This record gives sequence, structure tokens and C-alpha cells, in this order.
Amino acid sequence: MKHVVDVTAAHLGAIILLVSISSIRGDFCEVNHCYNGATCVTGVGEEPFICICSDGFAGDTCNLTETGPCSPNPCKNDGTCDTIASSRRGDVFSEYICRCPPGFEGVHCQTNVNDCAKQPCKNGGTCRDLDEDYTCHCPSPYVGKQCQLRCISLLGMEGGAISESQIYSSSVHYGVLGLQRWGPELARLNNKGIVNAWTSAAHDRNPWIEINMQKKMRLTGIITQGASRMGAAEYIKNFKVASSLDGISYITYKVEGQRRDKVFVGNSDNDGTKTNLFDPPIVAQYMRIIPVVCRRACTLRMELVGCEIHASSNTAGCTEALGMKSRLISDEQLSASSSFRTWAIDAFTWHPQFARLDKMGKTNAWSPAHNNRSEWIQVDLERTKRITGIITQGAKDFGVVQFVSEFKVAYSNDGKSWTVVKEENADNEKIFQGNIDNNTHKKNIFEPPFYARYVKIIPWEWHERITLRMELLGCDD
Repeated sequence: MKHVVDVTAAHLGAIILLVSISSIRGDFCEVNHCYNGATCVTGVGEEPFICICSDGFAGDTCNLTETGPCSPNPCKNDGTCDTIASSRRGDVFSEYICRCPPGFEGVHCQTNVNDCAKQPCKNGGTCRDLDEDYTCHCPSPYVGKQCQLRCISLLGMEGGAISESQIYSSSVHYGVLGLQRWGPELARLNNKGIVNAWTSAAHDRNPWIEINMQKKMRLTGIITQGASRMGAAEYIKNFKVASSLDGISYITYKVEGQRRDKVFVGNSDNDGTKTNLFDPPIVAQYMRIIPVVCRRACTLRMELVGCEIHASSNTAGCTEALGMKSRLISDEQLSASSSFRTWAIDAFTWHPQFARLDKMGKTNAWSPAHNNRSEWIQVDLERTKRITGIITQGAKDFGVVQFVSEFKVAYSNDGKSWTVVKEENADNEKIFQGNIDNNTHKKNIFEPPFYARYVKIIPWEWHERITLRMELLGCDD
């Protein structure tokens, strides 16, 4: 029998070329003839099988280890191994030293530093430790990296900062022979007078009232109140809340981790107030209140609670990594049009879950099944965030350098209606410059930033094959 082929640098080009020319499908060996975690493949080239060696091993059957204390690399979590003695690696650590990346420590960088140990989250925030970072889940109305900011301003229903033209509804009730108009502009907390609130028409089976904030705001709560009409108490017992960034696509508020719409408890009389907080806060321009259960009629006075999103400098203070590298963004939040399989082998599938900046391994990026402009990778951020930029990176497939050199970006708030990022002050879709090699980071800033729950990357030009690792930048504003 001919000797087994070892997949070293010298063989890679020939093997990949051979596979691409002959279109022979590689399959796993029924019996694994390879050692040290190597993969045995048949149907590639003229040999009965080849062994694809794990890092640090060599030989026809991957039974040999490379020499030197840093080969294979003993450092974990992308630590760098530096040799300090010119002898073979032994059982002691005096021959090399591991230089650990931020967030890791230990002789072999094996320990993830617990960034939550110092309790960075304020005001009752819950800390979650990530790779090289941490995140705080802030109870409403607190916001910020460490839950250090309060977002509790009254936004202008009672005080008048919200004008009549910003408030509208699905219908209006006219009382006393049509002389009394209970219009949406009257739905102001503690409004006085005989006609002092909004009431929907009796025939309106799906009533709502909406406020256009005229710009994107962070909304942390709502205060509701009923009213008295003709001596009888009327109020909304239960309601839902929907929000929109554009006045076209609306999202009904849900509790995190649940599919059903959140039903808020409203009022129990005509004059008392009821406060409901949004946890997490809502980022929106349009706020819609949808009555579910009403007493006598759907009658409402209200105030919105929240704060402005300061964006005088579009990206200032809003360039946090949103979680691709740290895994704050989970595998379930990533999807793609398709995934490529090297040599049609399942073990070498380039899933969208691998598209994490600086990910290591033999299959360490996303690559689609086909090279065309219809392919895409999508991130579901689970709630609306301000997106200010993206970092992209290519990868290698068994020695072949691959990357995306140009791409487009689209975003959505419902996963159905998409907007492609355009050139500033122009109508043409913006083509972003991507990478020039397999490993260097390329950062692109979105000017202006956009608000979205879903972000989609559409490769436009590429080298060898579409291959992408990435990180999104932004904040919760």
C-alpha cells in the first residue's frame, strides 16, 4: 500500500487544487487510521486515505510531534508562547512563558478573569462575565455600561412639551350630541375640565393612541390615568405597548425570553395614577398604547417617562463591542443564507456561529455554500440597539487565504422589512471596503449610525471564497 499523505503546507495546495479539479467528494474513513485527534479522509487524490493533522502534529498518520517547547502551543485562549530555553519541551514550565491576552491569566492562560468580581454594576444591576469583558443587566430605569445613569425624565404630555400635533389615535368619541370631542390631544396626565381625556369611539374594536416623539428616545416607563365622563368612571384596565422607529413597522413589547406580548396592568379608578416601567427600556420614535380591557370606555390620560439619546457626536461613547467575540451574542442569534463544507465534509462546515472576530481553529469563520451576492449572514441583537460600526476579518481554509473585500449592510426591526445602508446624503446603497488579507482587522464606521434589532451583512466582492469573521460596534442607546 502506498504511504499515507500528511496534510502539511507542502501538500495543501496540491490537495486543494486536486479536489477542485476532480470534484471528488471526501468521506470519513470507516476506520480512523490517524492519531492524536487527526481526521481521516478518503476519496481525495490517489492515496487510500489522508490524515488531516491537529495543530502541533505531523507525519503520515499524525503520530509525530513537532519539536520545541512551544510546539504544539501550550498556551490556551490565544495566548502567545515565547521560548526562553533552547531545549525540547519537558514536564516543567521553565523553557517557555505564556503571554496572555486581556481577560485571561494563569501559567497557560487557562483562567478567564472574572470581571464581575469587582462588582462593577451599580443600582442593582446584574453582572455577567464575558471573555475579556462583562455586561450589566440594568433594572429599569437605570442604563449605561455600569447602570450608573437614571433615565426618568417626564417627556412632556403633562407639561406640554409634546404638542397636540404629535398625538393621534385610531378614533375619537363625540359626546353630548356630538358637541364634546374627547380627542387624543387631551390625553395628558392630570388634565382638568369637563372634557379632559382621550376616549375611543364606541364602534372602534381595535383602538389605539400614539405619540410621535419626533426623534428617537429611550423610554423607560408610562404613567396612566382614567377620567370621569358624565359622572361615571372610565379607564383602561389592561393595555399593550407597541413602538416603531419609522412609523411603519411596529414591534409589540414583550418580556425578555417570552414570545407572548406583554399585557400591562392599568388603572382601577378614574383619577389615580398607575406607573409601569419598561425593563428593558424601549428605544423608539413612535409610542403606541393599545387598550385590551376597558371599563365603560377606553379613556386615558398619560405621561411618558424616559430620556433623550445624546448623539451630538454620532459615535462618541457608543463604540462598544456588542458581543460577537465575547459570545454575549449567542449561537442562536446568528443565521445565514447557507454554509460551505470543505470537501463536503460535515466536520468542516463553516457555520454562521463561527463568524466571531479572532476565532481560532481549522473552521473558524462563516463561509456560504456559493460565491454570489445573494448570500448573507444575520445577527439578531434581541432588542433595538444603536449600531455605529463593524470590524471584519477573513480566514484561511487549509492554507488558502480567503476574505470579503467589499460588502453591504442592511438592518431591520422586525426581521421582515429591511433597509440597506446608503451613502450619506445620497440614495445609492453604500459599498463598504472590507479586508485585504485573512487576519487583519478592518473597521468601518456607520455615519450616521442606525437603530436596529437585526443586522445583515451582504458580501459584494471577495478573494477566493466568501469568508467572514466580525464584530458589531454600538451601544444600548
